[in-house]
Amino acid sequence: MVKKIFLATPRGFCAGVDRAIEIVEKSLELYGKPVYVRHKIVHNEYVVKSLEDKGVVFVEELDEVPDESVVIFSAHGITPEIREDTEKMGLKAIDATCPLVTKVHLEAEKYDKEGYLIILIGHKGHQEVIGTMGYAKMNLIESQEDVNNLNIENPDKVVYLTQTTLSIDDTEEIVKALKKKFPSIVPKDDICYATQNRQNSVKELSKHCDYILVVGSKESSNSNRLVETARRLNIQSKLIPDKSYLDNHDLLANIETLGITSGASVPEILVEEVIQHIQEQFGQPPVETLEYLVENTNFSLPKELR
Repeated sequence: MVKKIFLATPRGFCAGVDRAIEIVEKSLELYGKPVYVRHKIVHNEYVVKSLEDKGVVFVEELDEVPDESVVIFSAHGITPEIREDTEKMGLKAIDATCPLVTKVHLEAEKYDKEGYLIILIGHKGHQEVIGTMGYAKMNLIESQEDVNNLNIENPDKVVYLTQTTLSIDDTEEIVKALKKKFPSIVPKDDICYATQNRQNSVKELSKHCDYILVVGSKESSNSNRLVETARRLNIQSKLIPDKSYLDNHDLLANIETLGITSGASVPEILVEEVIQHIQEQFGQPPVETLEYLVENTNFSLPKELR
């Protein structure tokens, strides 16, 4: 049975997610409901449902948005074409793209203008990757095999960018392969500070635990990376969206020390409910917080909402 719970810090909402949710809520206050959001504002069903209850309508395509409506771009970012289409349709657009993702977009434009061949390390089909690839011609790679298959005319003018929600551990071997193949490659470390901090806190957690639960959505790249980080350290780990997934008592059978953390788009209430559920099952095991570091990053709102 679970005798002790260790809670990771930092965990949960990052500055980019805080900003995105605040943008939606302030837009509701300023413009009234409904407010439309293209794609899920962040990858968490609890957050999405909470905003829907307040009057937010989530859509995947702009043609689902009525004329003269307010449309918000999600934290994952969009292509320039989507931005242009929004202007042509006369929609009021508010950009909730995480500033760290915007930084990658600006880098892509800069290096494209300077004639570099751009390599993007990321996961095909992820919303952030789709958006970033709209800013310049680039080669997407997901593995060392992809690096081996690259044929480049000018190997002396190459730069690599990364999806912000990957892990340094994930990209390490790919980066080594790129540097070996292209010794002059320009490196750009775009992995989000919050993503790395949460992975490092899992590494600290793994020193104390038999098993680590990660609270987060299966769609969330950074949450999945936390599970992978634990497993690399030979610690059993599982991704769960909420407390309902703990109704299977066998999940934590024979676990004495349990670690808990959460992805960057997960509200703290979900973590609190998971802890309460476990304590009710196992006779109120104590909770100890392991503080890796304290985050104090903040991002300003778009000027129209300040």
